[in-house]
Amino acid sequence: MDPVSTASLEVSSLAFAYPDGHQALFGVDFTIGRGERVALLGPNGAGKTTLVLHLNGILTGGAGTVRVAGLEVGRRNMAEIRRRVGIVFQDPDDQLFMPTVREDVAFGPAAAGLKGAELEARVDRALERVGMAEFKDRPPHHLSFGQRRRVAVATVLAMEPEILVLDEPSSNLDPASRRELADILRSLDVTVLMVTHDLPYALELCPRSLVLSDGVIAADGPTGELLADDALMRAHRLELPYGFDPRSVPAPPARG
Repeated sequence: MDPVSTASLEVSSLAFAYPDGHQALFGVDFTIGRGERVALLGPNGAGKTTLVLHLNGILTGGAGTVRVAGLEVGRRNMAEIRRRVGIVFQDPDDQLFMPTVREDVAFGPAAAGLKGAELEARVDRALERVGMAEFKDRPPHHLSFGQRRRVAVATVLAMEPEILVLDEPSSNLDPASRRELADILRSLDVTVLMVTHDLPYALELCPRSLVLSDGVIAADGPTGELLADDALMRAHRLELPYGFDPRSVPAPPARG
């Protein structure tokens, strides 16, 4: 696969400083091919959130460029960029605000002009992909945390995005919910960028990882190799759970 011609995401020389003068990004460069699952790792304060907020134009105005499926993130393309880049926030309650699951999942496509049978089919398809079709008429606040996270993923999938960006997807999940979400993410035919401190989850799901540290990409390579590099891990304040050996875990298969 040619990573440039089939790129879902191209970030080039991206730098950004906040109005108070704090510079969060110092020139970030990477490309993610269509269908890849990539983890974005790094210590707190590395610039991960700032980077993610550039992917759909929530933050703009710095140096460098971001392109999604060849479209440059900017005012002219903003509506299409925001359809193509779906962000699932760490707290699902930030995305669920309607009386029923169906209405939450329908909200984005309806705002984009979809209606009638086409809208219903889009909602049903998104809920089926996350295993939540039978909860369509339930109020979101009656669901478990793990179920709400799956519905939050469905709200993004209903927009048929190019890229699914997940912010700490495994946080606050019990082991069964964590496994269920992993199975869903493996089944999706979209590009995935997963921002996480859960290094075993990154190893389980993402064949490739980027390490962002002090506003630059410090490493980019196979997840297992990066996690097994003790010097790299220490240098960028990344720590595996006690007793976890990444060398003992088979790498996840790359997309064909």
